Amino acid sequence: MNLANLLHTSASRYPDAPALAIGTEVLATYSDHSDCSSRLAGALLSLPGIEAGDRVAIAMKNCPEYSEIIFAAWHAGLSIVPINFRLHPREFSYILSHSGAKVCFVSDDIAQGIEEISGDISHLGEVITAGSSRYREMMAHNTIDQAEVEADDLAWLFYTSGTTGRPKGAMLTHANLRAMNAAYFASVDEIGHSDCIIHAAPYSHGSGLYLLPHVKRGACQVIPVSGGFNPGEVFNLLKHWEGAMLFMAPTMVTRLINAPDMETADTTNLKTIVYGGAPMYTEDCVKALKLLGPKLVQIYGQGEAPMSITALSRGLHSGSMTSSYYKRLASVGLAQHGVEVRVADAKDNDVPTGEIGEVLVRGPVVMRGYWNNANASEQTLRGGWLHTGDMGAIDESGFLTLKDRSKDMIISGGSNIYPREIEEVLLHHEDVVECSVIGRKHPEWGEEVVAFIVAKESAKVTETELNTLCLEHIARYKRPRVYRFIDALPKNNNGKVLKTKLRDIIES
Repeated sequence: MNLANLLHTSASRYPDAPALAIGTEVLATYSDHSDCSSRLAGALLSLPGIEAGDRVAIAMKNCPEYSEIIFAAWHAGLSIVPINFRLHPREFSYILSHSGAKVCFVSDDIAQGIEEISGDISHLGEVITAGSSRYREMMAHNTIDQAEVEADDLAWLFYTSGTTGRPKGAMLTHANLRAMNAAYFASVDEIGHSDCIIHAAPYSHGSGLYLLPHVKRGACQVIPVSGGFNPGEVFNLLKHWEGAMLFMAPTMVTRLINAPDMETADTTNLKTIVYGGAPMYTEDCVKALKLLGPKLVQIYGQGEAPMSITALSRGLHSGSMTSSYYKRLASVGLAQHGVEVRVADAKDNDVPTGEIGEVLVRGPVVMRGYWNNANASEQTLRGGWLHTGDMGAIDESGFLTLKDRSKDMIISGGSNIYPREIEEVLLHHEDVVECSVIGRKHPEWGEEVVAFIVAKESAKVTETELNTLCLEHIARYKRPRVYRFIDALPKNNNGKVLKTKLRDIIES
């Protein structure tokens, strides 16, 4: 059941096939990739204090070493903790501490920041920069046999940003991710060994999870030289790489089709764009289909059920411009292979067809629970169903349409931002009495963060002070882009802030 076997099996079947590339340059074949991961696995187990089941944190930009580390950890019987490299040092510190990570691999651009906090984390033995002399030294270690693991052993510890306090670590097992693989082939797309995935989105999230079905089929992982998303760079890569798949947030798709190069770009080699993580405006979806052809697939999932709740297939994106077709495009599709989806009321009873309730999910893709958080696990998985916190409705044909996010999450540029986290930081200011954070539609990023501030009477609170405070505590991309100073927050009779009223104010 060890996921590392996906790599080693493909290495035996396609030893000379390109496995890792940066830009148009192939850096490793499948035989090379398998060998390197086995050597790094041996080096990991030789580190002081490392034992089977321990966690290996990865805080890096997209790079070829990312895949080496993932499969090395699994080969050694360890689990990985991928961390968004854009987080604030305080956020890194919490995840590294809470996860109990024994070692952390980092990109050179954030190495210093991680080193500065590592001394306060007693169990963190070493911080290793990818590509450094220390990393190359580890690659010279002898290969070792692949560790035996159980299906329910932890493989991927995914930290979701918390809506009610600290982030929670969703425990994804080897069995969970194998089920995700099966769902991909059954409900999302097929992959050939001459295809590739272009990692323009972060490895730490969806793109990294989708390396698994591509490795299983012996396809190449292509990392843009920039390490991220640039429309012009993607178009250039498509000239070189055939059978290309990209995982994108809807805002990335919008930027791609609105890029100046789109008019002259040759997208013949583009096989599939899988988009998810946020709603796609129907108009943008129709435009993308017109420009790119029938190459879009939408997926809906979350950290607790990775990438595998529903899918709107390539075929379901096709149709005539009727009201029913637009309704289908506005949905997130049908339940994926092996997954049950229903919509329930506050007492977990099914609601009638077409009515809104909370989306509940059951199946082998659902996490084992939250790391060291039994109460949250019990609440979220009560009755054997994952309670997603998303509100939606299922129509008579089984299509799920999301209506609202009960957790008030903001999605900006494909990244999840939770208002409470920002509100708690803003309340550190001694002259801020109350605050409330909401998202506002943004043409490029999907949403932007807006903060409503109630200050002490006669106090002079400035945007500069609040920005400085945010940058001291949270990642830059989470800070509010707009501040509105008001006399009082609108509330109901129970004292709950009415964010719907705030949205009316910001849109007026």
